[in-house]
Amino acid sequence: MAYQCPLCHLPLRQNHQQWRCENNHQFDRAKEGYVNLLPVQHKRSKQPGDSAEMMQARRDFLDAGHYQPLQQRVCDLLDQALPAEAQAVLDIGCGEGYYTAALAGRLGARRTLTLYGLDVAKVAVRHAAKRYRQVNFCVASSQRLPFEESVLDAVVRIYAPCNAAELARTVKPGGYVLTVAPGPRHLLQLKAAIYAQVQLHVEQDEQLEGFTRVDQQSLGYTLTLTGPEALQLLQMTPFAWRASEETRQALGSSGLTCETDFVIRLHQRQPDA
Repeated sequence: MAYQCPLCHLPLRQNHQQWRCENNHQFDRAKEGYVNLLPVQHKRSKQPGDSAEMMQARRDFLDAGHYQPLQQRVCDLLDQALPAEAQAVLDIGCGEGYYTAALAGRLGARRTLTLYGLDVAKVAVRHAAKRYRQVNFCVASSQRLPFEESVLDAVVRIYAPCNAAELARTVKPGGYVLTVAPGPRHLLQLKAAIYAQVQLHVEQDEQLEGFTRVDQQSLGYTLTLTGPEALQLLQMTPFAWRASEETRQALGSSGLTCETDFVIRLHQRQPDA
């Protein structure tokens, strides 16, 4: 295992149901199987990350298969890029583990590797660890990755924020970072149901220091959602904070047809100088 102590940055070693470093900082393994590596002094709020309501809405929406094309594209790209000897892959902002578990199944079919899932939301990690026993889940900050230097063959980052310096520190030379971001027209019709004036999403030309972009792809398709599914989609997005009760009722009764627009980029870690 490649965890490091979030307090002193020494390697963590597992002893039965505990993780401990040489300075005797100790982290217990929860009954669901995850480990909490987010010290209280690193929290920005009492319960950071998505709420239980957002997590459940996202879980129901993803389980219905609406984002399966994205899930499969991410698995395909990383499976093609990673060598057979790859040993460790991290999913940052893993949430309830929908993409993480799929990656574990696809990448592990031809390799002996460990799949890690990391999220700041304890409620999401708890559900993920209980459901997907083949993945190693942890509660931690994406700004302070609890991993030793140059131990990850790849990192997957779907919408999640992250410190680019931490990616460069933890990904092996020659390893990969795969990112997914919203394209200009992503969920355009959902935004139109909420805002009087709708602007296309501004696409950022993402550059990661220490990495070279080796591939970029777009993926888009149309979603046709029932009323309950439209409300699930709304609840799992930041738009939920701006939606009026009238908008919620309209979506819940009529459903929604809207576009998806994803930008998928693959970055490769440059060799150390």
